[in-house]
Amino acid sequence: MTGVAKYASFGYDRDQKEPGDMKLLLPHQIVEEKVRSDFDRDIRRRFFRGLEFAEPEGDPGWFGPGSAVWHVHSHTSALIFGLQCAAFMERLDPSIFWMGSDHSRLVERDKDGTPTGRIDVEGAQTRLAHSLAFFIGTAYGSTRTAEKVAQTVRAMHHTIKGVRPDGLPYDADDPEWLRWNYATVVWGIATAHELYHPMPLRDIDRYYAEFVRVGHALGGTDLPSTKAETADCLRSYLPRLALTHGAAMSTGANLMSNPDVPATAKFFDWAIRDAMPDWAAELISHKPPHPVERAARRAATWAAINGTRAAMGQLPEFQQAQRRVANGTIVDHTEPAYVLGSDPVRSRDKVEQML
Repeated sequence: MTGVAKYASFGYDRDQKEPGDMKLLLPHQIVEEKVRSDFDRDIRRRFFRGLEFAEPEGDPGWFGPGSAVWHVHSHTSALIFGLQCAAFMERLDPSIFWMGSDHSRLVERDKDGTPTGRIDVEGAQTRLAHSLAFFIGTAYGSTRTAEKVAQTVRAMHHTIKGVRPDGLPYDADDPEWLRWNYATVVWGIATAHELYHPMPLRDIDRYYAEFVRVGHALGGTDLPSTKAETADCLRSYLPRLALTHGAAMSTGANLMSNPDVPATAKFFDWAIRDAMPDWAAELISHKPPHPVERAARRAATWAAINGTRAAMGQLPEFQQAQRRVANGTIVDHTEPAYVLGSDPVRSRDKVEQML
């Protein structure tokens, strides 16, 4: 037993210098230490490399202090939950599901590289970590950092092309796909914020209006920029949506009975389905429970999300960004520089090296 595991087990402060300096941690401090160390080990050290939040002084990034995006994305636990909602929603498009099956780390593969149909837990965690680095880097990273992570995601999208088992082609650069993907993401993050942030924005349309810059930076066009427009956009895709077998196995009773699925995923599965628009809930045969039970379940989810946030504390990256602009900014915010069609052509192997 080493490192944080040892200190968490016995309740000692890991910063102690001498035996005489030893102090006992309270239970909640042990939890805080564990959450922070896990995030540092599993996410920050592996996926935040090369991202700059402290410099250059005065650079507001794509959004800047006082923005709705800084407020929403600085609550890391709610952000993660929102990304999980978005991931579930986007897979209701069969093309998205097959893109993930063919190209994503989400799906377990046998020794020959053939998808087994099961979720690769480590791969799912890796994808979430990459997503988190992107949505934190674009939110309050420096302008250079935002451009860097956006270029990396675009480069990956450029390589995702193929054919579904039913013969229909898919292409991650398809404007219709980019619009659907963007709408699911902005909807997921905003909905999680409204449901589970302790201090939700009074005007959520501020967030929708600002965040569209990220969609444009990924090559999206004709994107929704209000809550109402996003809801209409999502619903307009209903004729092309369907519940694939793989998506059905990833929720509800099928997920709950899967021994390979972590307990935390099972806990949040109901909350993800509960967040769905009515028509999406109908598509997956989800019916809300009695209002009293629903309120109790949401309260438990609120406690889990905000308890984790309290244990984790504010990310050092956000604190660095705040210090970066403490003496003012050169402009209110910068704009993504991407011009459609301007990216160089890269192989999949080259893109993997960028990650």
